[in-house]
Amino acid sequence: QVQLVESGGGLVQAGDSLRLSCAASGRAFSLFAVGWFRQAPGGEREFVGAVSRNGGNTVYADSVEDRFTLSRDIPKSSVYLQINALKAEDTAVYYCAAVFTATASTTFSHANDYPYWGRGTQVTVSS
Repeated sequence: QVQLVESGGGLVQAGDSLRLSCAASGRAFSLFAVGWFRQAPGGEREFVGAVSRNGGNTVYADSVEDRFTLSRDIPKSSVYLQINALKAEDTAVYYCAAVFTATASTTFSHANDYPYWGRGTQVTVSS
């Protein structure tokens, strides 16, 4: 079991930047790969990016247009999502998700791969 809490969202202007955080409880977070997803108002949950258990591998959805960067601080049991040049279409609830994996370098890009989810943090971009 792992508990996830997202933070860092808020109301920002188009062109601004945000760093979202995903903090995990317990001692076992180093055994989990992490993904970020978002759900826009009236939209479907979509994949944003993922980072491997050891932080060495990342993958991103084409839709983020090179503006999103994932990083991992294993001693702090945290994963960060840096978002630059925010656009109105980035407005969504952003979710952190985790999955146990026996391999250090594997990433997961599908929501169904993740059994553990945070409650989400709202990002609202005003244009």
